[in-house]
Amino acid sequence: MTTLVKRNYRTIDNLFDDIFSNLPVSFGKELGLNTPPVNIHENEEGFHLELVAPGLKKEDFKINLDKGLLSIGYEKKNDTENKEYKTHRREFNFTSFKRSFRVDDVINAEAIQARYEDGVLKVYLPKKEEVKVLPKEISIQ
Repeated sequence: MTTLVKRNYRTIDNLFDDIFSNLPVSFGKELGLNTPPVNIHENEEGFHLELVAPGLKKEDFKINLDKGLLSIGYEKKNDTENKEYKTHRREFNFTSFKRSFRVDDVINAEAIQARYEDGVLKVYLPKKEEVKVLPKEISIQ
């Protein structure tokens, strides 16, 4: 016979505290929950990267291309204190992520463009002109 433990949850907060109190702090990061999803498309002109990150400010994004590694990061610390109420627990005062992608030397680094609209960061990585004119297939004669 199995004995079930009955707990008396007086508030919904007690229920959530009990469920999530035993999880390690890095639980979401290990599962990729703190990493925004990315779509990467390619055409003859270049690569189009779309990173979904709603509710963020475009000024806080950092995009860097160094030695063939494209890094996209975001970092924002929220230092707002509210004097109207007492905070018992604060878990979301810092937002950050970093995604990195290996890119070939086919990218024209001086012409990379980025824009943030409707919660999506769109990065355009144009190909170098000499790469665009290369034939896709080479026939052997």
